[in-house]
Amino acid sequence: MTTATTRTPRTPPARTGADTAAARPVPPAARPSLPSLTGLRWVAALLVFGLHVSNFGYFKGGAGRLVSWGFGAGATGVSFFFVLSGFVLTWSARRHDRARDFWRRRVARIYPVHLVTLAAALVLAYAPAHQARPGRSQALANVLLVHSWWRPWWQTLNPVSWSLACEAFFYAAFPALIVLLRRLGARGSAALGGVSVTAVLGLAWADAHHWIGQSPYSLPAARLPEFVLGAVAARLVLLGRWRGPGPEASLAVAVIGYFLVPQVTPGYPATVCTLAGFALLIPAAALADLRGLPSPWRGRRLVRLGELSFAFYMVHLLVLRAATGLLGTKPHFGVLAGLAVTSAVFTVSLALSWVLYEAVEVPARRLLLRGRRSDAPRPVLPAPVRARRGEPPPPVAAPDRSR
Repeated sequence: MTTATTRTPRTPPARTGADTAAARPVPPAARPSLPSLTGLRWVAALLVFGLHVSNFGYFKGGAGRLVSWGFGAGATGVSFFFVLSGFVLTWSARRHDRARDFWRRRVARIYPVHLVTLAAALVLAYAPAHQARPGRSQALANVLLVHSWWRPWWQTLNPVSWSLACEAFFYAAFPALIVLLRRLGARGSAALGGVSVTAVLGLAWADAHHWIGQSPYSLPAARLPEFVLGAVAARLVLLGRWRGPGPEASLAVAVIGYFLVPQVTPGYPATVCTLAGFALLIPAAALADLRGLPSPWRGRRLVRLGELSFAFYMVHLLVLRAATGLLGTKPHFGVLAGLAVTSAVFTVSLALSWVLYEAVEVPARRLLLRGRRSDAPRPVLPAPVRARRGEPPPPVAAPDRSR
């Protein structure tokens, strides 16, 4: 005969402030800026740059194959931008914001740089031995950021601006999306994220089997699920309900997915490979900032490059195109010459992006938003950093009942 023994329940260990930083809702008054996400923007822009260097054929032989291996999947950096855009806009959304005020801020953010790079693209188009000249309808569609809706026009003038046409559509939909997310709460938002992933999988399968007349790669409506997934991730972080892995595991998933891209049908299906990694990495990096944990993307120089990343993204392909007048088409240099030319193009692109940022992007945004509040959240230091400095905690807002 055995005797039953009574076991004393174990008391769970107390959580530290860093452990619980993501377990509580983040009140609007305490939403800090997230510098790691700014640093990650630069990494994504650099992937796109590497892809275009590979496409322009600066390297030959083994060096060319190595560049292609490292940057052949660089187009997925655009998918990263789409997911990140949804996350950042949801993170910084204001409770009683009006749609027209939100749209005004987004126009001030992207349109001045778009117009300046569009003018530069027009100059290149009319220069000798460069790209085909666009028609009036094509140019007007590009100005209005609707050219990506029709495949034959999606890369007219400044080719990278096709992604801005997608972003313009996302901005148009965002005021309705944020209202929906606030009404759905955590479980409903997670379900919406599942629907978004399913939509990407379905579109990728249909595109791979040629069931769609126009490739969904550049179609704004087809890229909307990536934006929605980023918004869902931000909403779950704000509600304290995000349960993803940490930065290291998330980065591993993203890198594995990146190098799986060559194994699938080129174009939109590549989005499937990296979607999970990007959707995990972005909130993991955000939580590292919230918790005051180490982050490789928060360094001062990397954050500064992240601030320049939009201008760099918009100008680098124009520099590559202009260089063909001197270098020819697909020059296939040796290793040293290829590195020298790539470094020169990179340096010129970075210098021009600095000029665009300091002389166009920032002043134009200030001018267009004069007398209005900034779009950025109020900077608040993470709890561990405040504790070390002896600073009081931020004001605590009323709990969010939408969970």
